[in-house]
Amino acid sequence: MKIRSITYFCNPKYPLNEKILRKAGEFLSKAKSAFESAGYEVQTVRLATIPFPKLLGEKNINDLPKFANNFSKAIQEVGISYASLGPALPEFPKSYQVIPEAISASENIFFSGAMTSDNNIHLAQVKACAEIIVRNAPLDANGFANLRFAALANVNAGAPFFPAAYWNDDESAFAVAVESADVAVNAFAGTSSLHEGRSALISEIEKHGQAIEKIAKQDLSEIIFLGIDFSFAPFPDDAHSLGKAVENMGVKKIGLHGSLAAAAILTEAIERANFPHVGFNGFMQPVLEDSVLAKRAADGTLTIKDALLYSAVCGTGLDTVPLPGDSSADEITPLLLDLCALSLRLDKPLTARLMPIPGKVAGDETNFDFAFFANSKVMKLDSQPLQNSLGGDESFELKKKI
Repeated sequence: MKIRSITYFCNPKYPLNEKILRKAGEFLSKAKSAFESAGYEVQTVRLATIPFPKLLGEKNINDLPKFANNFSKAIQEVGISYASLGPALPEFPKSYQVIPEAISASENIFFSGAMTSDNNIHLAQVKACAEIIVRNAPLDANGFANLRFAALANVNAGAPFFPAAYWNDDESAFAVAVESADVAVNAFAGTSSLHEGRSALISEIEKHGQAIEKIAKQDLSEIIFLGIDFSFAPFPDDAHSLGKAVENMGVKKIGLHGSLAAAAILTEAIERANFPHVGFNGFMQPVLEDSVLAKRAADGTLTIKDALLYSAVCGTGLDTVPLPGDSSADEITPLLLDLCALSLRLDKPLTARLMPIPGKVAGDETNFDFAFFANSKVMKLDSQPLQNSLGGDESFELKKKI
């Protein structure tokens, strides 16, 4: 198990207050050393801000590309790898339109777009997020720009995983995200007992969760510690694959029946474990970041509908899903709407990071040259444009299931 990121949350002000960034860099350097001294590999240190529409103000929304470019340089000067400038917001409709240009203008800056607020789904903003995805796709030959954008449904501030991370306060805080799919793989390797595997998994989660908490509270107490997101984030080899964990549990191939039960069991194990929870804490299923998920998507066993279904019992939503390059915003919108409906009815945070691949159709092989991706095949999007009452731009309430 590794620490995927230590994420520092703050309001860096506009114009940019360099003193705040220096403080963030100094703290993250100290935090990285503290966790590494305890034996944890720390992959990245990151920063997340308040939503950029609030940071810049409505009259300065069009300055986002320039600000993102400058912010990208500023964080690197203080030793921070990546930053999230948070979501576009429904109350600032223009904030969605400037994201593709801001992604094009920066290298290590992430963004998101809110599709819900309170108990409401905003159809206009669901469509706006679909349009961002389509506009981002041709910015890179492999559609790679969409790695830095996610559509959000019901996601609270303080979640440390990118691109969903953002903050909502002037007081700074931090949280930890782990790369822990191997913990699930190992817990169910070589055992035919569900009880034994689940007990081993919970015990291992608690061991690491409580160790991380102890370091955070004893050595890093000058900044508020929000908690840990123990979502089973993978790395693209079988030893660190959540798909492999599911198959170790007894499902022949993830995507076949039984996979949903396995996903529910794995997520519930995180819920049972005693440590400070923040963020998603679920079954993370990024198709292109997980070697087994990538294989099952390529052979057609795992579909987009399957991944959406598993989000109903666990998970973080849809992540790094390779789509046909000619997918239109009107075709992507219904998928995002389904995700929003699941999120609000089940009262859980879900995201969608979708990646149309220019020039590719369903069934074509992907050809990413990226250490954190396993190549797969473009997945079929079973979708057609919405019509009639669902085809409008209104907002509507959808209360959680009681």
